[in-house]
Amino acid sequence: MTFSEKLTDLRRKSGMSQEQLADRLGVTRQSVSKWESGTAMPELVKLISLSELFDVSVDYLVKDRLDSPEEAERGGDDLSARQADRLEKKVDELTRYVKGKVYRYDSKTRIFGLPLVSIRFGFVRNATFSKDNVARGIIAIGNAAVGVVAIGIVGVGLFTFGVVGMGLLSLGIVAAGLGAFGVAALGYLALGVSAVGVYTGGVAAIAAKIAVAVSAVAPTAVGEFASGSHVLLWGDGLSAPEVRSFLLEHHPDLWEPLLDLFASLGAHIK
Repeated sequence: MTFSEKLTDLRRKSGMSQEQLADRLGVTRQSVSKWESGTAMPELVKLISLSELFDVSVDYLVKDRLDSPEEAERGGDDLSARQADRLEKKVDELTRYVKGKVYRYDSKTRIFGLPLVSIRFGFVRNATFSKDNVARGIIAIGNAAVGVVAIGIVGVGLFTFGVVGMGLLSLGIVAAGLGAFGVAALGYLALGVSAVGVYTGGVAAIAAKIAVAVSAVAPTAVGEFASGSHVLLWGDGLSAPEVRSFLLEHHPDLWEPLLDLFASLGAHIK
């Protein structure tokens, strides 16, 4: 029996139409029709899905001389036990590869030897990141990404966006960098639920110079609960001009955009 004949037989025995089988596999009915007519063959991913769906081996599906699943399980009369073992291991390896597949793409355009765009995204078995599974490029997107602009679960670069981000400007649940913004932020300028740095803001903030937060600890601190050499408490409320005047009193050379940011933050920390 050929593959097309076996597929048609298995589908009919299972009581499925071509449309139903196509839906189960995530393909079009026309694809199933081509497989059953013998004008096309499914890709490896679909062969493995078919073997699991009909509870037969991939070997049985693709080898014409095996006319029954029982023959495939025995490995055929002319297959030695060693050959059968090798075949089984090979199919297991292919199955593991498909289930742990990572989509890889590197653009042909390169800058300083790096791809303009590099993508490594997908399920990584056992959560391991090999060199081939890390996106590296000017723009890097992936489970783990390293680039000028890095977007991923773990991102490292000048500008990073991810669950864990490290870079010049970093945005993430955990962020570290010159400018860090996240639930937990560590940086020269850090804004977050928990922030540590030179200039910080958020819910709980510790700073080497200025902290503006609900709970702030720094030489210059603004907050509902604040501790430091120079303290401005929220009390019954603060306005942006009040916070601005306080900060200018103790830091007359503070960078204007940073002054505006902290003035606004101080007026809305509660």
